[in-house]
Amino acid sequence: MKRVWLVCLLLAALISCRKAAPTLGLLVWEGYADVSFVHAFEEKCRCKVSASYMGSSDELVAKLRGGSASNYDIISPSSDVATMIATTGLAAPLDLSKIPAYGQLMARLTSLPLVKAGGNVYGVPFQWGPNPLLYDTTAFPKPPERWGELWDAKLHGKISVWDDLSTVYMAAQVLGYDQPDPHALYNLTDDQLEKVKAKLIALKPNIRKLWSTGGELTNLFENHEVQAAMGWPLMTNQLRKHNFPIGETIPKENTTGWIDHLMITAASEHKELAHQFLAYLVEAKTQKLIVDVTGYLPANPQAAQFMTTEEKKNLHVDDLDNYQKRIYFWENVPRRDKYNQVWNEVKAAQ
Repeated sequence: MKRVWLVCLLLAALISCRKAAPTLGLLVWEGYADVSFVHAFEEKCRCKVSASYMGSSDELVAKLRGGSASNYDIISPSSDVATMIATTGLAAPLDLSKIPAYGQLMARLTSLPLVKAGGNVYGVPFQWGPNPLLYDTTAFPKPPERWGELWDAKLHGKISVWDDLSTVYMAAQVLGYDQPDPHALYNLTDDQLEKVKAKLIALKPNIRKLWSTGGELTNLFENHEVQAAMGWPLMTNQLRKHNFPIGETIPKENTTGWIDHLMITAASEHKELAHQFLAYLVEAKTQKLIVDVTGYLPANPQAAQFMTTEEKKNLHVDDLDNYQKRIYFWENVPRRDKYNQVWNEVKAAQ
């Protein structure tokens, strides 16, 4: 950590002599640029961090390919698009010697080939977690046991799902297409996708609204517009802080989940400073601060030393092996365009 701050201070001193403090542009998931942990970096490195938030992996890819990549220095792609970004020239290779805490990150995450290509590493694991089933505990006498309960007629107009391909993955799980091989969720056949489409169209009468951002789903629960949803632990964390009676569970079918990576864009003009920010974000103390905001799991397991016993239990840090077995991490989707076509057809169906 001392090395990181020394480099930051030296860099800031050089910059101050030549021009105004630089601004790091971020395109990341909600919660990944909270002032509670970003401000300290800005102060130490005499820079500014300007964040934009994305609502889906496809939105991120569209912006990178649509000519606005130069607006962003750092991105946080999830594991279903990270490989494509790493292999198509959209991200810059990382110098891991500038990220001292990289060796502390979970071996299960760093050993995956998701962000490696041509002998280079293009991203560092940052946060990870499931897409759990969220529910209003006042509406459910006991936690829902299966994703299939979302199709129950008693929930007509009372649920929400994410406007994202993860909803396709969930429906495929309900149909059993993850058995015996969970990897099959990300390479479904045309016939399977047609059945997934029909299943999701059958769910539409129960859907009050699709959500795109974490805050949007939080508001739907707080306004008592929905009673159940597929969501993120971020919303659970937000709603608990607001004393809303929210419950969170992984159904018997298990669930899909994600590994978010930090990457530096190929178009970044501040790659040195961006490396310093990545180094800061994966340090154990910073990871704990991020967990406090998001409710996600830290890529740096040493963050657990700063957690209370209750926090470890809530995050399943004390039982990671069993917890991870229930999460089928997103992977590269070779036919992503076809999946998006199916999802768009679901949304357009009357």
